[in-house]
Amino acid sequence: MPVDEYKPGSTFPGVIGRTTDESSPAWPEPMRAIPGAPNVLFIVLDDTGYGQFGCYGSPIRTPNLDRLAAGGLLYNNMHTTALCSPSRSCIMTGRNHHANGLAAVTEMATGFPGYNGNVPFENGFLSEMLLQHGYNTYMLGKWHLMPSEQESPAGPYDRWPLGRGFERFYGFLGGDTNQWYPDLVYDNHQIDPPASPEQGYHLTVDMAEKAMAFIADSKQVAPDKPFFMNFSTGATHAPHHVPKEWADRYRGQFDDGWDAYREKTFANQLRLGVAPPDAELSRHDPDVPLWDSLPPESRRLAARMMEVYAGFLSHTDHEIGRLIDFLAETGELDNTLIMVVSDNGASAEGGVAGTANEAQFFNNAPEPIEDSLNAIDDLGGPTTFNHYPWGWTWAGNTPFRRWKRETYRGGASDPFLVHWPHGIKARGEVRTQYAHLIDMLPTVLDVLGIEPPETIKGVTQSPLHGVSFAHTFDDASAAGRHRTQYFEMLGHRAIDHDGWRAVCPWPGPSFTESEQPFGTPITSETLSALDAHNWELYHVEKDFAEARDIAADHRDKLVEMIALWYVEAGKYGVLPIDSSTLARMMVERPQITRARDSFTFRPGTQTLPASVSPRVLNRPHSITADVEIPADGAEGVLMSQGTSAGGWALYLKDGRLHYTHNYVRRTWDTVTSEDPVPEGHHELRFEFEPTGKPDLAAGKGAPCRAQLYIDRRLVGAKDFPVTTPIMFNPGGLTCGANPGPPVTPEYTSPFRFTGTLHTVTIDVSGELITDAESEMRMHLARQ
Repeated sequence: MPVDEYKPGSTFPGVIGRTTDESSPAWPEPMRAIPGAPNVLFIVLDDTGYGQFGCYGSPIRTPNLDRLAAGGLLYNNMHTTALCSPSRSCIMTGRNHHANGLAAVTEMATGFPGYNGNVPFENGFLSEMLLQHGYNTYMLGKWHLMPSEQESPAGPYDRWPLGRGFERFYGFLGGDTNQWYPDLVYDNHQIDPPASPEQGYHLTVDMAEKAMAFIADSKQVAPDKPFFMNFSTGATHAPHHVPKEWADRYRGQFDDGWDAYREKTFANQLRLGVAPPDAELSRHDPDVPLWDSLPPESRRLAARMMEVYAGFLSHTDHEIGRLIDFLAETGELDNTLIMVVSDNGASAEGGVAGTANEAQFFNNAPEPIEDSLNAIDDLGGPTTFNHYPWGWTWAGNTPFRRWKRETYRGGASDPFLVHWPHGIKARGEVRTQYAHLIDMLPTVLDVLGIEPPETIKGVTQSPLHGVSFAHTFDDASAAGRHRTQYFEMLGHRAIDHDGWRAVCPWPGPSFTESEQPFGTPITSETLSALDAHNWELYHVEKDFAEARDIAADHRDKLVEMIALWYVEAGKYGVLPIDSSTLARMMVERPQITRARDSFTFRPGTQTLPASVSPRVLNRPHSITADVEIPADGAEGVLMSQGTSAGGWALYLKDGRLHYTHNYVRRTWDTVTSEDPVPEGHHELRFEFEPTGKPDLAAGKGAPCRAQLYIDRRLVGAKDFPVTTPIMFNPGGLTCGANPGPPVTPEYTSPFRFTGTLHTVTIDVSGELITDAESEMRMHLARQ
């Protein structure tokens, strides 16, 4: 017999008497979705370019993405912000990235409304909206949508996935992670990966398993309850980590180089219709060497790096296929609205020659090719943090120019697939209407028949900036509704309006032509000169790949477009323009506690992200451990930061105290105590005393005097000629262990400390021990 229900908040419709025999019950109506409402699945790849899906002309095999394309729609005019966090905020909120406080990645937040890294609660997430309509909501993989300083166990948690409308989360909070040893968070707590690489672990496989489990958990109880899932892979962001057999499937297939890749891919794009028949291939990029100009060893290395990348993408496609097959097996696929996109174009963070360790890029310390060649057989494996060269980046964005971080179409245009058999009659067709990531959320609401909420959790909501493109699903000739879209990324600007596109590149159309590096600051004088002389104009309705700059012939149109850019900039909080990079990463930001010089840690606590860890680089500091050594001795890590890609560790091994600094996986400097650590209760201490200044531009951190103390007695000292200048990536700080690939090959992770470790204190006040007598003794002993 059905129960009597009423809308929560409305008048109780039952009868309340003195006793139950003279009363009639009624129940608050549970939250239920509209019968037959589709599931919604977003698949968001990372750093994957327009010319890298098979169905967009690439020689890389992506049969499962191709299957979605064949059963749905391919869009050739979808736009992103050109960088990850900003793009992801657009997907989730339907608002522009500066209005979300995400002018750039969260690590580059500054103290201006469009730049502070805090997505306002008045810009509700799709997860929060669908939760109000009876959906389960799941987040898998990369988040990167909150200030880095809030990623710690101290929270606050209101901008973590579970605070923004997702009921379940399994993934990582930052911008990238090691695919073999990821920084995993399950719901609201940190966990270790469930297996090791030797046992077959890989993050993408793990994500697919969890995605299927989340869906199955709910469907076995409520089979008619729809879900919204954001499946956001770490792939294909660096590190390009993949089982070797997947990379080996591409052996020799890229030996003809990136120029040949572009030509073949572009020909396929014309044949497939994802580039219009009158499209021209954009010019050869001045920052990319001609393939035939490279020496044989450079070509061999670059080809292998691309084989690894291709294997990484194919492996990712395979795991996406497992998820699609699961939906088909459970009868959910046909009524699941699937949208597949990348957050920006292919990435140039590997440098002109590529790298076996991306941390070298972030520290301005590109490795010699000899070092990369020595690691060629390990690329893609657990001991590397690899990324391919600029040439493959440029080729991956075929037919467009440039790449991620820049607002040319190579950075801001991406493949976009829509698959929904129950809702779309068309199959395998190309759609050319203009779209932006801010349009995904309005489109979902449109097909579900849901109005944007006026409030979420009591917070009045701002208007959406995007528009639905659902009307294009079954009408290829329908007029597009998104007419104007601004772009700004790290000073690089553009605007689209009614088939025209104006671009103001910074520092220029290429680094070679501008003779200035990425991250060069823009001053007010510079901005005025740029606005007067450096805007380019393209009629993209007729010039798909921005091949012909016609600014000189259409000055009136160009002035109109520049003025329109400033109107949009004022509307969405784009000003002040800031093209700096390192300065933004190093800026002091509000913390949940007051500034301090001393930090105390205990074993068994969670690994802390670099954003909330003490800043020890290039400055005097000490690390002091309070330990008890049993009679049979002890070993293990007292404190560590980073991984095999770069970092430091203070540890006991073979009875002695050691400190190792790993400089971007290029050199390992170790100081070791002359004396063993005796049984009993002791204070073990390391001190870093700079002996010179860092040279950040040259990728060199401060040289130092590294000293070890037992109970404040100097027992070891050594000069380190160079240290890490800017950052450890990954940069997790752990007390009592070294999770993931170890900082030094002298031990195997996690190498937990086997004695009793009470606390470890890191002090950055600059107060160091002076022990002249012991230091003189040690100097004399080395003569």
